[in-house]
Amino acid sequence: MASRRTSSVLLGTFRAASRRPATTWRQRCCYHSYEYNSPPPFPPAESAILSAALSHVPSYGFTADALRLGARDAGYMDVSTNLLPRGVFDLINYHLVSQRLALKNSVQFPSAGEQGKKLGTGSKVRTLTLARLRANEPIIHRWQEALAIMAQPSYAPASLAELARLADEMWYLAGDESVDSSWYTKRASLSAIYSATEVFMTQDTSKDFIETEKFLDSRLGDVMKIGGFIGALTEWTDYTRHSAVNVLRSKGMRV
Repeated sequence: MASRRTSSVLLGTFRAASRRPATTWRQRCCYHSYEYNSPPPFPPAESAILSAALSHVPSYGFTADALRLGARDAGYMDVSTNLLPRGVFDLINYHLVSQRLALKNSVQFPSAGEQGKKLGTGSKVRTLTLARLRANEPIIHRWQEALAIMAQPSYAPASLAELARLADEMWYLAGDESVDSSWYTKRASLSAIYSATEVFMTQDTSKDFIETEKFLDSRLGDVMKIGGFIGALTEWTDYTRHSAVNVLRSKGMRV
């Protein structure tokens, strides 16, 4: 039942745009990059604390300790972490948002003249997905903790909304200009493929995460199968739910 509810939330995130007038919907589908000229997504003080705190995540995980150390590094008192209403989840969200926005500059595609053949949209989506996954490498040994927090009921809606924005960003940067119903299915499918691959990566011990890359290619190859993205999203939901239970039990809570 939980998996079905989560799947519905993800689909609803993309379908919400259909409630707008048709002209507005078409414009926003074609020209996603409305965030690029917006103010920074985080106020300066929060950004300074969260950015500094991320450097402590490899050693301390996504914890209040990492936040306190980040505040000190940024020149603030420990109590300044009270600026963050969602605590540790704000640190996770900062990583998610900053890495999504970084894709625009971190991934550059060669022009047709540079390689003799224009790179297809599908190849660009694969490149962008791998780039985003590899941005997790420095903290991948801590990412299961993040997934457990993201799966908590109070944070799951915000986590799914950011996942939807990531999928939208990658399709946009890949040059997708669809304005029909495929706009939704492409993004829902990529969201589920990305999240399932991200889960796989947390358990991948292969050199340079080559098995993760193979897993991604396999999922992308299955994208045309009916129900494929729902199955992938169910896998992510089940995994994060179990991770949350294990983390809570490790802290001595009876669940």
